[in-house]
Amino acid sequence: MLRHLLKLTWKRKSRNLMLSLEILLAFAIVFGIAAFGVRNWQLYRETIGFDGADTWSVRLVLGDVPDEAIPAEVYDTLRRGLLELPEVREVGFAAYSPYTMSTWTTSFKSPQTGASVNTSILEASDGVAAALGIKLVAGRWFNAQDNGQAVRPAVLNRRMAAAMFPGRQALGQQFTDKTSNDKGNGEVPKTYRVIGLVEDFRNKGPLMAPVNFVMTRFDPLAGKSRVRVVLLKVAPGTPRGFEAELNRRLKLVRNDWAYEIAPLSAMRASVLKEQLVPFIVVSVIAAFMVAMVAFGLFGVLWQNTTRRIPEIGLRRAIGASAGDIYRQIIAEQLLLSSTAMVVGLVLLVQLPLTGALGEGLGWGVFISAAGLSMGVIYLLSLLCALYPGWRASRLSPTEALHYE
Repeated sequence: MLRHLLKLTWKRKSRNLMLSLEILLAFAIVFGIAAFGVRNWQLYRETIGFDGADTWSVRLVLGDVPDEAIPAEVYDTLRRGLLELPEVREVGFAAYSPYTMSTWTTSFKSPQTGASVNTSILEASDGVAAALGIKLVAGRWFNAQDNGQAVRPAVLNRRMAAAMFPGRQALGQQFTDKTSNDKGNGEVPKTYRVIGLVEDFRNKGPLMAPVNFVMTRFDPLAGKSRVRVVLLKVAPGTPRGFEAELNRRLKLVRNDWAYEIAPLSAMRASVLKEQLVPFIVVSVIAAFMVAMVAFGLFGVLWQNTTRRIPEIGLRRAIGASAGDIYRQIIAEQLLLSSTAMVVGLVLLVQLPLTGALGEGLGWGVFISAAGLSMGVIYLLSLLCALYPGWRASRLSPTEALHYE
């Protein structure tokens, strides 16, 4: 049966070429959407490195006030004042809040391995780990032990540790700020020591691709650095109405500043919505394109079946049943779809082989997307072939043999 179908398909190769191209186009479109969806689902299920439950973010809005104009003692005043609120459990300060599009990147170099690595960086105070629910897999977070130390403490994610110290234990290792060293102005590079490791830290949310990440200690009394985000761990079930009381307490500390207050849960929902909008838009456009391909397939199959009425009548005359005709039409379409998809897979497999899209299209994503795409195309081909096949199977031998 398969051999017979292959012969029939080959003899009509010129007619089937356009049909095959339509199927190939539909397969490529569905594969792209499936790969994007699978990758996002994969990212969503991975750890982001912090909990963020019952955590609120407060951004200090200072207008044109430069960072260096912020008094160092104001951070301690803010912390003490906020901890007086019965709802507040912990207070921390950071350069930026999770679930924002903020990115701060720099380069570090390891004197031991010579590795030079670009990484995202976050400056955070001692209370940030408790405020965000950051879980360390090794070592510790910043604390009073780091006061007065010449070497600055740092917490790395596993990805950064592997890149900076390949094949070595990262805890206790030192590295330097390559950016300062490259300025060539005689500035002494800052030296850091790894005191802790986290599995990962994806500050932009669960759909953010993993990156190298370094967290350094913020201590306003030890340097000129200043940050503008306060992170609060509050009691479970704290209502949104707490925002008014929180703003009032902040105004008691600095009435000349403005404050943008939001729970991290609301910020998470907002950033997820923003990240999913492009996927939804592209999916809708792709759905229309696939629908157009489906209508084209249906029309071509109907036309091809009409042209083959004499052939079908001859088969019925020599004893083929209506079921045999029905199965033949559907099998031919599935075979044609398989051929087009094999060609598509041969082209698409070059992406994970060459690593052109990096981790965004690894083998796991490729195999899952290919399986989903093949299932969709087979289903589409089957649905498009059902009515033309049924129509062909209902032809009587006499009617078919007298067709002109």
